[in-house]
Amino acid sequence: MEASKQFISIVIPVFNEEGNVEKLHQETVDVISMHDLEAEIIFVDDGSTDKTLEKLRSLSPVKVIVFRKNFKQTAAMDAGIKAAKGEVIITMDGDLQNDPADIPRLLRKLDDGYDVVSGWRKNRKDSLSKMILSRGADQLRKLLINDAIHDSGCTLKAYRAECFEGVDLYGEIHRFIPALLKIQGFKITEITVNHRSRVSGVTKYNYKRLLKGLLDLISVWFWKKYANRPLHLFGGVGIVLNFIGFGLLIWMFIDRVFYSLPIGNRIWPLMGIFFIILGIQFFISGLLVDISVKTYYQTKKETPYSVKEIIRND
Repeated sequence: MEASKQFISIVIPVFNEEGNVEKLHQETVDVISMHDLEAEIIFVDDGSTDKTLEKLRSLSPVKVIVFRKNFKQTAAMDAGIKAAKGEVIITMDGDLQNDPADIPRLLRKLDDGYDVVSGWRKNRKDSLSKMILSRGADQLRKLLINDAIHDSGCTLKAYRAECFEGVDLYGEIHRFIPALLKIQGFKITEITVNHRSRVSGVTKYNYKRLLKGLLDLISVWFWKKYANRPLHLFGGVGIVLNFIGFGLLIWMFIDRVFYSLPIGNRIWPLMGIFFIILGIQFFISGLLVDISVKTYYQTKKETPYSVKEIIRND
């Protein structure tokens, strides 16, 4: 069954992939032609220092966005998505490990009524160290945000264009796009896709990206749980700390008044005061964050919810 006729944009961020871009472009063009797709191919050169840009200039048909320096994959993906004209946006890596032949399958699944179709690299062709790091990150992601997919790190995905209306990507957030869209109420699914061994170039995945991804994961967790009620988090922590502080002081009061025990040489009175002050600071921080979030929504003209459609039966 062929996918419905829609104009699609294929966004491919690349950084130092001179040995891969020509073959990837040819494979993508072949898939477009074979399945009679209406499509544009957008490469985003993320400040490559090899001959990647030189190779990209020789390709056709193609749109190439060139960064002045290396701003990392999320920024490159954001630039490509913002430049896309398609009703559907396909994202994929530029290292030839994603297979363009899977694009029609993503589109057909999208036609089943989904807003996002994520690729699942069930049989990965990566090094053992990369797979261990990825598995650990996946388990943490499932624990904190549970986006209901197996492989959030797979770049090969299909999105309806409206998914990105008003969305800005930052940091290493690109691997958490399904989670962000699920929070907004978009319908997400996944299919298994082919994953190929890297034959040219070197992987850009390392412990630095893992640490940055962890920080962005915490950001997504906070946004999912407390974006429209941050006072519940900070204020709740503040109240717990105040209870601990007052409990310690009451304990010291009982020891001093009823049992005549000395407390001047004990640390617990200071700890009690410390917890009370810390609790007040958390509560005030919650109020400030609450105000900041409300200001954000007012400034961006956004709401903490997403309306899929409005039905009028007159």
